[in-house]
Amino acid sequence: MKKQTDLNGVKQVASALLFTDIEKTKYSPMVVQHPFTNTGIAAISADGSFQLLNLLEKPEDLNIWRQSVRQQIENAETSYQIYSLINSPYALAFLRFSEPYLSKEDFSSILADAWMMSEYANRDSNVSKEQLVSMFKQADRTKLMNEVERTQLDALADPVTVYRGVTDYNAKNIRALSWTLDYDTAAWFAHRFGEDGMVYQAKIKKEHIFALLTGRNESEVVLDPKYLEDIALDLELKQEPELTM
Repeated sequence: MKKQTDLNGVKQVASALLFTDIEKTKYSPMVVQHPFTNTGIAAISADGSFQLLNLLEKPEDLNIWRQSVRQQIENAETSYQIYSLINSPYALAFLRFSEPYLSKEDFSSILADAWMMSEYANRDSNVSKEQLVSMFKQADRTKLMNEVERTQLDALADPVTVYRGVTDYNAKNIRALSWTLDYDTAAWFAHRFGEDGMVYQAKIKKEHIFALLTGRNESEVVLDPKYLEDIALDLELKQEPELTM
């Protein structure tokens, strides 16, 4: 990481991602996958009015849209402004590629936000679990949390008891980075969408906790899963899936 952010380097990363192919989904053209859009029908402002663009079927529309986004990238005055243009499922990937150009302060602040914005950060196909752990290890922990969160983390007994709720979707991903201090929150994740999931309990020393995040009212603990101890299935549940490292 840089002592000071190389904004031009971050812009180059963003521009490269902008010109990647748009991936269709079964809901296209309304829903697509791309670092800068989640829809194939985009609207841009032109001469005081909005222009609808079909990004999948009209190459000229795709070019107009890309030039519009590229202009926003070039006009950005901070790395966070560029990051704010990124489609949330790609936020962590953008950060991973931008890391060599970012200051530690900017990297850490964006990491906290990108993590919170990612619905399935633990299963992001663009960023491995090992890469996520490395990213958090390099971050400035004082920038990952606000003052209240840092105070709450400091006040916890050591080791810390944490919980994780899983469903069939992620039942083998127990050693993940995301846990919670609150059993009820873990139970909610285990049973949301009508799933008959499971809740795990574990302990971890505070030195292996990267952050305590309360922004989503989940009392989320982001940790290094390598150091989880005494992982146990909730006693009310009967079958324990195979754990993955």
